[in-house]
Amino acid sequence: MSTSSTETLSTVETAKELGLLPEEFEKITEVLGRTPNFTELSIYSVMWSEHCSYKNSISWLKTLPKDGPHMLAKAGEENAGLIDIGDGLACAFKIESHNHPSALEPYQGAATGVGGINRDIFTMGARPIAQLNSLRFGDPNLEKTKWLVRGVVKGIGDYGNAFGIPTVGGEVFFDECYNVNPLVNAMSVGMMKVGEMVSATSYGVGNPVFIVGSSTGKDGIHGAAFASKDITEDSAKDLPAVQVGDPFQEKLLLEASLEVIKTGAVIGMQDMGAAGITCSTSEMSAKGKSGMKVWLDKVPTRQENMKAWEILLSESQERMLVVVKKGQEDKVQKVFDKWDLNCVQIGEVIDGDRIEYFMNGELVANVPAESLVLGGGAPIYKREFKEPAYFAEAKKFKIDSVPVPTDLKDIAKKLAAHPNIASKRWVYSQYDSMVGTINMSTNNQSDAAIVNLKGTNAALALKIDCNARFVNANPEEGCAMAVSEAARNIVCSGGEPSAITNCLNFGNPYNPEVYWQFVGSIKGMGKACLKFKTPVTGGNVSFYNQSSYEGPVFPTPTIGMLGIVRDKKHITTLGFKNEGDSIYLIGRSRNDINSSEYAYSICGVKNSPAPDFDLDEEFLLQETLMSAIKAGIIASAHDCADGGLFITLLESSMPNGLGFEINSDNKVRKDAFLFGEAPSRIVVSVIPGKENELKMHLEKSGLAFSKLGNVNGKNLVIDGENFGEVEDFKLSYDTTIEKLMN
Repeated sequence: MSTSSTETLSTVETAKELGLLPEEFEKITEVLGRTPNFTELSIYSVMWSEHCSYKNSISWLKTLPKDGPHMLAKAGEENAGLIDIGDGLACAFKIESHNHPSALEPYQGAATGVGGINRDIFTMGARPIAQLNSLRFGDPNLEKTKWLVRGVVKGIGDYGNAFGIPTVGGEVFFDECYNVNPLVNAMSVGMMKVGEMVSATSYGVGNPVFIVGSSTGKDGIHGAAFASKDITEDSAKDLPAVQVGDPFQEKLLLEASLEVIKTGAVIGMQDMGAAGITCSTSEMSAKGKSGMKVWLDKVPTRQENMKAWEILLSESQERMLVVVKKGQEDKVQKVFDKWDLNCVQIGEVIDGDRIEYFMNGELVANVPAESLVLGGGAPIYKREFKEPAYFAEAKKFKIDSVPVPTDLKDIAKKLAAHPNIASKRWVYSQYDSMVGTINMSTNNQSDAAIVNLKGTNAALALKIDCNARFVNANPEEGCAMAVSEAARNIVCSGGEPSAITNCLNFGNPYNPEVYWQFVGSIKGMGKACLKFKTPVTGGNVSFYNQSSYEGPVFPTPTIGMLGIVRDKKHITTLGFKNEGDSIYLIGRSRNDINSSEYAYSICGVKNSPAPDFDLDEEFLLQETLMSAIKAGIIASAHDCADGGLFITLLESSMPNGLGFEINSDNKVRKDAFLFGEAPSRIVVSVIPGKENELKMHLEKSGLAFSKLGNVNGKNLVIDGENFGEVEDFKLSYDTTIEKLMN
């Protein structure tokens, strides 16, 4: 079926301008059986963009484990993953990136990232209850970096605070590789009752299709295509591809959406995120194996005389597509009228598999829904990959090439005040962490965020994590370590790891060395998730995180993990509790400073291997700690990570102002003992009356462990040498970021 003769036919040159490959233009022509017009080509340009189609990643993503005992919605099935957490409750959670928009307009870029990920949660019928984020920026001494940090943090804070959802956790990391292209990854978590999920589907010939929420404007047009290419010096011209958010409108949309679901009138609902109306109409139709007729001139718009392709591709925020049971339109209309939101019928479900878009009575586009979507007719590529030269070069590093430092106290102070290790208080103080009174970890710090499940004996444990330096050093092992560290943090907090979502941030996939990093990361993630029985529920792939003049960012596969604390009495915090308590290290000390902050920033070693890692050992460590916590043996637990053992001990000292007195392991170099970042290590404290029980528990496991010393007054004492008072370290630890940003 041809479209109106007034629509201009496209050429391969037009396709290239829209970001399509010549062979993709040919494939579109084959699918349609004719030359596409400009509107149709625009549709394919966004739906076949990397951002929407995952054409360069889907073949590898399919290798990730998706099955688990608690799965209610698997990866790719719905807008977000859904896990059965017991007590008749289900948890929806997902993470997505908003990197490119944030690089150009940090405030709106970050704000709309928060808005978009929350809509993915409540469009399923879940009420968002918690947010987390992972932020990566360049050199913190650069004025541009400071501008980006201020804008991103304010955007996240303003949107989340106004929307009324607490930000309960996150991470901030600085490195020069992110100078041009920051990473802004937002995660949302929501709750609902099992069996009440609304699917993103469309079916039932004659059922009406409504657009609800905000009016449609020209903001965000070609946003998906913009996110599917490198940042260049001309990228500022793409500012129209950055959306504008309104958190108050989103709050109304949340309440209206959850209310309309309860009417029973809804067939399916989907957020309008990337590619707007185009994406929601095509994905819902393809899922329901139906067609759709859409009248674009009925779409409420902010600007007059918007063209058909502009309406289709707009990524204006706070909008949803709702398919309604015929005859129940009034129920839906009343709800959205109550909340003073647009609710306009713009189409209807039709027989067949095609979407017909009309403008002022003219058929402007006619495309098969299945040809547009991920896993349908969109192209799938397996790119060439090859090991980069730096990987072999890193293996040449030997610890002996770094002289043993003479002033360990000075290094300890420098690390405690390093922007990658110091408190991110300046950042998180701009977020409301307590709205909704569900956050249990603001005043009782634990390795993971603990979110109360009111009316039950359980709680959620949430973590977002990735050591991108480890992944860069060894993508497979580094990504396995990212999954493991997220799980370790949940276990240290008294929880059991359940499932993950991921945000995969990489450079240009057409670069074989970047693609090698991506493939290795997927392999590492897969094997770790299988080991921990934490299926991948979905997420986001963000390629093209690089500039034409500074190259790619570190490979950064951010892991968002959900865990469950079965009994709140098992919640475990990281702070030392009592003077005189014994301090133990569970896990092996290693003569290893590989890829540590100490090696990178203090010693100037920019290229070293990832630390030695054993997945079986890591699993045993977590199982052993989990059983010790449930046995009531542990007073505090904190994993060894950034900054090594010294920073772990310091962070355990600061919450209650209690210092420590420990002895080092003379089998390893003292700098490696204190500052190396070897994984699979946890510092625990135990009251003297439980010490023998802990030792028996650890001996039975077969794990390496050692008594480090004891909790003491206010000093940090190592091998008899006083490194200083807790409060002195705390002052610099707490104020570093604030001083940098002000």
